[in-house]
Amino acid sequence: MAKSLRRILILTKRNLKEIVRDPLSLVFTILLPLFMEILFYFLFRGKTDQFDMKYLAPGIVAFAQSFIALFTGILISVDRSTSFLTRLYVSETRSFEFIFSYALAVLPISLVQAVLFFVVGGIIDTSIFCAGMLAAIPLSLVSALFFIAFGILLGSVCNEKAIGGVASVVISGQSLLSGMWFPKEGLNPVMVKVMDILPFKNTAVLIQNPVTGITNAWTDFFLPLLIVIAYAALIFAVAILAFSRKMKQN
Repeated sequence: MAKSLRRILILTKRNLKEIVRDPLSLVFTILLPLFMEILFYFLFRGKTDQFDMKYLAPGIVAFAQSFIALFTGILISVDRSTSFLTRLYVSETRSFEFIFSYALAVLPISLVQAVLFFVVGGIIDTSIFCAGMLAAIPLSLVSALFFIAFGILLGSVCNEKAIGGVASVVISGQSLLSGMWFPKEGLNPVMVKVMDILPFKNTAVLIQNPVTGITNAWTDFFLPLLIVIAYAALIFAVAILAFSRKMKQN
């Protein structure tokens, strides 16, 4: 166990260095959603509740995490295209150690996103500075794990050229199936049920509800939390299996 932890930490440190070496992708991942947060607030505030800052800021946090899936996938696919992972495949390093080292390296980016988007949102609308916001920031790391797991899975099975197109499915899913841009009232009940089951809406409400107010602890907090954790755990398990298969092939 101690050896595994040491290998994970060593790989995490290496992955952090690789992330810093590509500042353009890092800036894009953080600043584009921030620009969307500011632009959409001033363009659409008052149109629907979704563009009030108490909904928009946490919604943008969840939406930005879908970019994390793309960022993580590219990081892994690039490593797979080089001799770095090939050399490590013959070492004692195990699949789950690779996976967790990538997750630990990318998770701080999600934390920076959450803090930045809430702080900027609070500067624009001070009403979101509340105890709920302080709870929403650590909760955002739970939803981030789902998107990081998805990115690891995509990076494990897709090459560097294909990852962008495939990861766009995750970004589109978060945009269209989270309900963050439009009210769910008036939607087909079947579609609403599908959104309730899939992780995209649950990642958004998990971050939004502490800020907007929790009226029912089960439906507003514990159920979305369990759904997001379940999807994250499932996709992490699939990612480990996929990564292990690639290791054996190489």
